[in-house]
Amino acid sequence: MLPQSALILRDQLASGEVSSREATEHYLNRIADQRELGAFVHVAENAMDAAARADEAFAKDPAAIGRLHGMPTAFKDLNDVAGMPTTFGSAAVEHKTALRDHSLVAQLRSEGVVILGKTQVPEFGLSSYSENLVAAPSRNPLDPARSSGGSSGGQAAAVAAGMIPFGPGSDGGGSVRIPAAACGLVGLKPSLGRVPSDVIEGFSDSFGAPKLTVSGPLAANALDAALLMDAMRGVDEYLPLLRSGFAEQLSGLKIGYSAHSPFESAYDISLDQAAREAFEAGKKLLTQRHHLLPAKLNYASDYPETFAAVWTNGLKDLPLDDESKLGVLAQDFRRRAQRRSISESEQAASRMRQIAADFVTQWSAYDVVLTPALASVPPLLGHYTQGSADRDYMLQCQYSPFSSMVNVASVAAITVPVSTTKEGFVMGIQLISPRSNEGMLLALASQISM
Repeated sequence: MLPQSALILRDQLASGEVSSREATEHYLNRIADQRELGAFVHVAENAMDAAARADEAFAKDPAAIGRLHGMPTAFKDLNDVAGMPTTFGSAAVEHKTALRDHSLVAQLRSEGVVILGKTQVPEFGLSSYSENLVAAPSRNPLDPARSSGGSSGGQAAAVAAGMIPFGPGSDGGGSVRIPAAACGLVGLKPSLGRVPSDVIEGFSDSFGAPKLTVSGPLAANALDAALLMDAMRGVDEYLPLLRSGFAEQLSGLKIGYSAHSPFESAYDISLDQAAREAFEAGKKLLTQRHHLLPAKLNYASDYPETFAAVWTNGLKDLPLDDESKLGVLAQDFRRRAQRRSISESEQAASRMRQIAADFVTQWSAYDVVLTPALASVPPLLGHYTQGSADRDYMLQCQYSPFSSMVNVASVAAITVPVSTTKEGFVMGIQLISPRSNEGMLLALASQISM
């Protein structure tokens, strides 16, 4: 029986107490036994061979192993993994077998991971639910009739169901934090540039807007998230910090709390009972060590349309094999992006930089800003796709109204589980660090998470 803690498993692999073959076989069996959750879209045929090579390397020189020697994990089907097909969650592109690893995959492979496969995503990672026209939807292990979130929905389902010990994700508008919160996990969205592979091509898009997408860990707890985050960066920082007793000593932070969303100018934003109770539970837990007060925040009324313009710009020139096979949301977003002039895109980028600076200025009155993680329990599968693209997007903004603003500001945030409903849904809160102190966020998560 393997430990539930990824950190303990890592230590057992590093000591030789558990072999990579034993760990890999265990997780492959978990994947096979839970196919109905739709977490995986491709399972690696050579995973046991890779585990055997890891064990052979350990036998030759135990001192030369990586931080994650022999640790099984998986990647989103937005990341190329050499020898595996990449679908991007879309029927509109050919599902080619990748010839080389994505830079993040290469980094974690160098740290010793054994790759078990690819997990489900929404089309091109566009939405907060992992349903597409390519494969079965990713289901929430807490209630398989409901969504596991997106775009790292397959990763979250796999971690929550014990198919992998932890999972690297990517977050362009909440895509680590939303599924982590939906599945009762810790999800860290680092600041832009904290993970080197995220900024190989720079810190802004072609129009000058801040780059939105970063890589971050989904894990059962803060220690496991810190372990994976260190490996993603190739630097020992966050795990040693937590092991040093920093979390036990951290106190007296000024934490501003707010359920105010920048989407309120366009949509009706409200919290269901479960989200309200989680928000109150988070405040109560944090009050034990820190100073909480209402945050005075005033968000720009043009945020919704500005964000939508910047968010969809990348679809404009995306190469497709058959545009007619795009899903409704991606097709609509692409057409809007194509109608947008270069001048309009540049204006949106400029305005987004102004909004980002304003977010950081307002949040910087506090050490940390506390918000709800999500506005409700996870929705049923199919909730978003029963109508127009506008309705789909509105429902997403109403479900996760506190997520994208963090990406726009390029700062760090973490979602942390803090309460459980009588129906068994694990609900969380979000903590934002205006000064992008990921170590502090992980320490806070360690203090309060369930």
